[in-house]
Order: sequence, then structure tokens, then C-alpha cells
Amino acid sequence: MASHVVGYPRMGPKRELKFALESFWDGKSNSEDLEKVAADLRSSIWKQMADAGIKYIPSNTFSYYDQVLDTTAMLGAVPPRYGWNGGEIGFDVYFPMARGNASVPAMEMTKWFDTNYHYIVPELGPDVKFSYASHKAVSEYKEAKSLGIDTVPVLVGPVSFLLLSKAAKGVEKSFPLLSLIEKILPVYKEVIAELKAAGANWIQFDEPTLVKDLDSHQLQAFSHAYSELESSLSGLNVLIETYFADVPAEAFKTVTSLKCVTALGFDLVRGSKNLDLIKSGFPSEKYLFAGVVDGRNIWANDLASSLSTLQALENLVGKDKLVVSTSCSLLHTAVDLVNETKLDEEIKSWLAFAAQKLVEVNALAKALAGQKDEAVFSANAAARTSRKSSPRVTNGAVQKAAAALKGSDHRRATTVSARLEAQQKKLSLPALPTTTIGSFPQTLELRKVRREYKANKISEEDYVKYITEEISRVVKLQEDLDIDVLVHGEPERNDMVEYFGEQLSGFAFTANGWVQSYGSRCVKPPIIYGDVSRPKPMTVFWSSRAQSMSKRPMKGMLTGPVTILNWSFVRDDQLRFETCYQIALAIKDEVEDLEKAGINVIQIDEAALREGLPLRKSEEAFYLNWAVHSFRITNCGVQDTTQIHTHMCYSNFNDIIHSIIDMDADVITIENSRSDEKLLSVFREGVKYGAGIGPGVYDIHSPRIPSTEEIADRISKMLAVLDTNILWVNPDCGLKTRKYTEVKPALSNMVAAAKLLRDQLASTK
Repeated sequence: MASHVVGYPRMGPKRELKFALESFWDGKSNSEDLEKVAADLRSSIWKQMADAGIKYIPSNTFSYYDQVLDTTAMLGAVPPRYGWNGGEIGFDVYFPMARGNASVPAMEMTKWFDTNYHYIVPELGPDVKFSYASHKAVSEYKEAKSLGIDTVPVLVGPVSFLLLSKAAKGVEKSFPLLSLIEKILPVYKEVIAELKAAGANWIQFDEPTLVKDLDSHQLQAFSHAYSELESSLSGLNVLIETYFADVPAEAFKTVTSLKCVTALGFDLVRGSKNLDLIKSGFPSEKYLFAGVVDGRNIWANDLASSLSTLQALENLVGKDKLVVSTSCSLLHTAVDLVNETKLDEEIKSWLAFAAQKLVEVNALAKALAGQKDEAVFSANAAARTSRKSSPRVTNGAVQKAAAALKGSDHRRATTVSARLEAQQKKLSLPALPTTTIGSFPQTLELRKVRREYKANKISEEDYVKYITEEISRVVKLQEDLDIDVLVHGEPERNDMVEYFGEQLSGFAFTANGWVQSYGSRCVKPPIIYGDVSRPKPMTVFWSSRAQSMSKRPMKGMLTGPVTILNWSFVRDDQLRFETCYQIALAIKDEVEDLEKAGINVIQIDEAALREGLPLRKSEEAFYLNWAVHSFRITNCGVQDTTQIHTHMCYSNFNDIIHSIIDMDADVITIENSRSDEKLLSVFREGVKYGAGIGPGVYDIHSPRIPSTEEIADRISKMLAVLDTNILWVNPDCGLKTRKYTEVKPALSNMVAAAKLLRDQLASTK
């Protein structure tokens, strides 16, 4: 009866780690306080898994920020700017690497494959001196063992670590990162030796890059690395874990032939072809860790179907070699359904959060061992039948409208250059117009007012009065700073997806369904359980009120359909693009109502467009086609004089730049500063972009305040590759998570830098 979990959420059921981290960062608590909260969380998680009957319990999946950053620390690969002089890496080095501080910028942050989790990108080059500098993996294994729990220590595998890294500043971008494998393996050997000495029987290497399209040189790196580690791993059971997609046939061949590897883990939820690969030839001497319980979504497992799959695999690999597992780490799902006391009972019966997925894994393992719990399977079947037949799931009119979109195209009638000309006549903006992305700081008082209104503790009249006053303050601040295109600051919004989902049909919401996005930042994804439509306008009231406070253009702020889709827990009973088209039609209604209300600039954020890109090249074109089409649906009916903006978050966009152009937005604002300005390289390589573009001029995910000169230098670099008449000046992202003490000087410096450059441009004419 063998069961396994790839990883588990770190934040705690009530976000205990988030609050401990933020208290520590704010200087309200010390490192001992933070470490105590962390130790209590780890202990409760290990005990919970043990109590649920999980046999192979992971350790070292906890992190104070990110597991890739933890690996960077383990290898001592600290960039010189953090002033580390050797020894065990502590919080004084670790957190500046993640967040930056007043004197140094943070390391780059980007999306973890196609999830909404962000990792800190290692910065490597030929001169990096690797050394064993963080003993976290060993100390956490020992910590669990002291509680009487023998765990499987988890490490980010050496090849994936290098493939997920980037060349450090000053190092040629073409530097072969895999050439560093000989330098990092000695550190891995030291870690392995310590784990063996501590009594570890198993070790798990996460090698998720195996699901990507790797060339023969990259695949050879896996063979070489694990061949080099073979003698160190002698006496240990070694699991290589993959997730998020199918493993390509050549990669499957490579990884199954590794001699030192005892077991292989595959995602059998998103990797639908993995089953065929296993059937075509899985080595008889190895264990198969079968990822049949979905680690990426919150729907209850179809236990009968999963058991059938497992029984078929059992016939192939043998009873003693099959382990029931999750498809990936449960980091990507909410923590515990028990904390949802207000969720609709029928919908709740359809769900399973991380804690419930432990029960599912164990129920399947027991059933496979001939100890099937008929009551559990019966309740599961009843819940699935209830969901399938529930009238609240299907809306015929919505289905029909969305189906009509499939074979058609939706575009604005005129070219972007003609539209920009018409918009400039109406808006009269200066060169290098300044704006922000949308949100302004959400103070404790503001959050408290929203909570009290939701709990009926204050009247609607008092709530509207407070929010109106908050918008007025934000508008005045922007006018005082002399920003050209304003935002209302979004004080009425809890989250850029949740806020819209609460006003759309087909969505359900949790009270504690938090999922880590990065560091202490958590999001609470809505659950899309049925067909989506918009019963009434969602943003027109507040946008109109904000516009009435200023003569400057006020952006109407919306979240785009692809981002709402990618940042929600999406129904799994219809194709994703069909759900996306439904959301697009709802946003289209909102865009047209904003235009009728006199809002001339409308931003439709598609922060997560790149995030949803499939991990395999062969599947990209289909996704980009429907994703881009969904965006165009939202604004295809507006007048030329209505300026449509969109915004995109952290990711490498160079490979999808033509799809971004095809979105046909009038202005796009895009993350740039923290990814070492990779975005600009695409324009240096000759891509012509005719629409407005605002590559972010400073990083809002760090408390650091950039100087006017630094921002002016960034703008100058942009002007070297972009035409003056299309360049906008804006921060990287929304300001929601920052404090006003950081926002005011940073925006003041941003506006000053834009004016400085305008003066320079005027003097050269």
C-alpha cells in the first residue's frame, strides 16, 4: 500500500507563514519568531501526511520564499552585489536576493512553467564559485526524523536548476549554462552524503524540465549528471519526479535508462500521453510513481476512473512497483476544505483541496491493495453525479453564444496607426505619456472597510462614501504628481480576478482558498464551476465617478478573459477555450458599457497570457490562436477614439511577440525592469511594433525606490530601440502591495525622468 505526495503548500491553512514573513520584514518580529512559525508549520504538515497514511512524505518542500532560490543558496551561487563572504547563508542574504533592499535590486523573478507561481531566477556565469552554503535540506530531514517521521528529501535536480537559470549580468547571453554541471555536482554530492549519514533511504530530484522540448545536448546532460552522481547515490533509493505535461519520447527514453534511478514520477493528469509511453516500455526494475491525483486543480478526483488506470498500470509494472501519487506538488492548490464554512454545500461536495487530496491518494492506494473503502468511493461517485446533472452548471444561451465565436474572427475595423491618430486628437497627450498600471496601495484601513461592508457591519452609503473619498485622494495624488493618464486606484477591489468573478455567474468563492504566488504573496483563485455570463455592469459606477473628478483621461480597469481563466480554478468538464470565450463575451459587454459612460481609455489586463502557453511547442499555436482571439472579442466593437490598453506580467515575451502584436491593442504595458530588459532585445532584432508600448521603468515587487537618473537611463535605453511617439512611461505592475512611502517618491522620480527626456528630445529637434 504505497502512497506519495510530490510536495505540499507552505503558507499554512490560515496563511500563517505569510503573516510571519511580513511581520519579520517590517521589523515587528525577529528571526526566532519567524523560524518558530515555520517549524510549527512543517511539523503539522508532516504529521498530517503521516496521519493520512502517506508512505513517502516529502521534506525540504517548505521554503521561506522559493525552492529554486533555496537551491541557489544551497549551491552558494550568490551574486556579488549581495556582499556574501561565505558561511551558511542566512536571512540577511537570502531575503535581499528575493526582494532587494534600499541598496541592491532583487534577482529576476519569472513564472514557474505554466503556473501562477513565481521563482527566483539563478544568475550564473563561468566565474561563479559554488560551495555548500545552505544545509536546509539535511536539517529539515533531521527535524522530521526527530518527530518520528522518515521523509523523502526533495531537491531541485541539477540539470533543471541550470536550465532554469540565466546568464549573470556581464556574461554573454549565449553562455552555455549546462557547462557548469561539473561545478555544481560536487555540492550535490556533499548534500547526498549528509542525507545518507542522517539516515535517509530515499531522495527525490525534481526534474520538471524533462517535459519540455529538449535537444540531444540537453538530454545528454541528464545522462551525464546522474552517471556522475551514481556512486554517491549508492545505497539510496532515487526518485526523479516530472510534472505539468507529457515527457517527450526521447526524454522518456533518457530518464528510464538512468542506472542510479530507482523510481520515476509522471503526471498522469496533464500528461495524457505519459500513459502510452509507460505502456510502450517501462523498465521492470524501477518503481512507477503514478500522478493520478490532480495537484493543479480543486475538483474531487474521479476515484473509480483513477483506480481503473492504476489497475492497468499494476498489470504492466507489478503490484510492488506501483506508488499512487499526486500529479505535481500540491503547492498549486488551496490548503484545506475544512476551513470553508460558508461555501455552498453542493459545490463544496465537488471539491478537494490539498488536505482532501491526501485522503484521495491514500484511498486509491488502499483500494489498489485490496482494502477499498466502499463508503469513500460511493460518496465520491455521488458527488460526481451531482455535479454532472446540476442545472446550475449549464446555461443554454451562453453555450450558444460562445459556440458561434469558434469559426469567426473579431477585430477592430481600422489599423492601429489610424486609431492612435484619432485617439491623440481626442486625448492630447504629451510625448512619453506617463501612467500607472492600475492599483494603488491597499492600506490596512481600506481592507478593514471592505471586510466590514462584506460582513454588513457598515451601510452601503458609508461604504460608497469611504471608497469615493479614497478614489478622490488617489486622483489628487496623481494630479499633484502630474501623471498624464490616471487610474482610480481600485480601492473597491480585493483581487484583479476575484473582483470580477464575484460579479459574474458561474463562479464560486472561498474564504481561505489561498495559493502562494511568490514570497508572501497569496491569491485566492475563484472556482469556475458553470457557464459564465455578466448579469449587470461591474465597474462602470466607480470608473464614471473617478472620471468626474478630473479632466485628465481616466482608465477604465478590467481583467481580460485569458487572465481570469488562467488565474482561476477552471472547470474540467469542458475545453478551456470554450470557457474563455464565455468570459470574453462578458468582458465585451463591460467594455461597451464603459465606452457609453464616457470612459475613453480602457485597460484590459492580460497579465497571464504568456503563463498559459503550453510547455510543448507543438501545442502553442492552438493556444495562442484562441487566447488572442478571446482578447480581441472583448474590444472589437469600440470606436477608433477609445484607446484600448493591456498589461502583461513577468515572463519572457520575445517568443510570442507576434501574437502580442496580433492582439491589436492600442497600448501595451509590460514587465521589463526585473527581467534584465530582455523585452527590448526583441525590438533590437528588428521586430517592428506600431502600437503604443510601456516597458516598465521600475520594479514594484521590491521596496527599493529608483532615482530619477536611473529611470531616465532606462527610458533612454528604450528610446534607442522604440520610436518616441509610441513609448509610454510606467511602473512594471500595479502598486497594490507597496506602501505610499515607497509609491510617492518612486512615481515622482518616474514623472521627473519622463519630463527630463521630453526636454532632451525637444532640444534636439
